[in-house]
Amino acid sequence: MYMSVAPEPDLLIRTSGENRLSNFLLWQTTNCPLYSPTAFWPELGLWHLVWAVFNFQRSYHYFEKKKKQL
Repeated sequence: MYMSVAPEPDLLIRTSGENRLSNFLLWQTTNCPLYSPTAFWPELGLWHLVWAVFNFQRSYHYFEKKKKQL
């Protein structure tokens, strides 16, 4: 799935605790963090989203530095 008009994602949330992407947006997510809570999709709540954004904000400078090195 290649979308040239859409920007690359900043954060990828994969539910059920899986760390694999199953060939979903492999090239677009090379420089974005993967957050994988153990909750399944129907159980994913507001606090899971808040925690994912908080972790993203903590590591934002690291990923920006990594992107500039490429």
